[in-house]
Amino acid sequence: MAPNIPEKQWAQVIEKTGGPVEYKRAGVVVARGELVHDVEIGDHAGVKWLNGSCLACQFCQEGYEPLCSEALLSGYTVDGTFQQYCIGKAAHVARIPKDVPLDGVAPVLCAGITVYKGLKESGARPGQTVAIVGAGGGLGSLACQYAKAMGLRVIAIDAGDEKKEMTSKLGAEHFVDFSKSENVVKDVQAATEDGLGPHAVILVAVNEKPFQQAAEYVRPKGTVVAIGLPAGAYLRAPVFESVIKMITIKGSYVGNRKDTSEAIDFFRRGLIKAPFKTIGMSELQKVYDLMRKCPAFDLLTSPAALTSSQLDEGKIAGRYVVDTSK
Repeated sequence: MAPNIPEKQWAQVIEKTGGPVEYKRAGVVVARGELVHDVEIGDHAGVKWLNGSCLACQFCQEGYEPLCSEALLSGYTVDGTFQQYCIGKAAHVARIPKDVPLDGVAPVLCAGITVYKGLKESGARPGQTVAIVGAGGGLGSLACQYAKAMGLRVIAIDAGDEKKEMTSKLGAEHFVDFSKSENVVKDVQAATEDGLGPHAVILVAVNEKPFQQAAEYVRPKGTVVAIGLPAGAYLRAPVFESVIKMITIKGSYVGNRKDTSEAIDFFRRGLIKAPFKTIGMSELQKVYDLMRKCPAFDLLTSPAALTSSQLDEGKIAGRYVVDTSK
């Protein structure tokens, strides 16, 4: 046991639920349980959304630990990471190489693993085309990079010249601006070499409409993967076309332990970039105040760096990483 770990911590109980919580964290191991033998004091590790699972059920044995009925979820069913010290199950903490910067890799533990898992679930192979809907957002910007790193060709779907420029730099070969397009379905299909549409569609959008369109422009035998969670949204697809095109529509949750190590390795090799700004825990309220002015911003999952003018105007286009020691 490290000598500087407090034996007692103050807690505040509030009569409100559904408030902001945090669940992904990268840090240094300062203590371990007596039965833990594969994690050493001083190792670098990460706490993810999936804090723990039973490791014995059918889902755990098949590598689908997030589906475990006894899953422990950081910041939801167990304490999250907005504290100087946090606890993670040894079997599930992400092993982070010491040459990987902790602040830089923190966003990968959530958004990175999530989109990487979705791309794997799509079944798309190197050289094939994947359309990423919401490509200019926090999840989408990482999805573009992971797709490129996996040898996939990317069609970015979003709105605005700024998003077009950004996704192009991240590796997208084509950009479909849904705010200007007269026919998104035809434009997406036209962006593929044979005009049949992408082999897979990754949905990380924050509104419902893209979830209704994807089945129409994915190619025959293609796969639509839903990752984004628009409130109250439904997936709909024309039955006749879906059947005769033999398309697959599926959801993708978060990655398992193997997905985590693979996603981190892409980052370690410099194939994934996630610009950020580090702040201390004492400044956290300022961040939430700014988020209220810019609802599209999501702590630790937005794509680009911040400028002082953007902060003053409430137009955040970046990510914050919280240093809980400050």
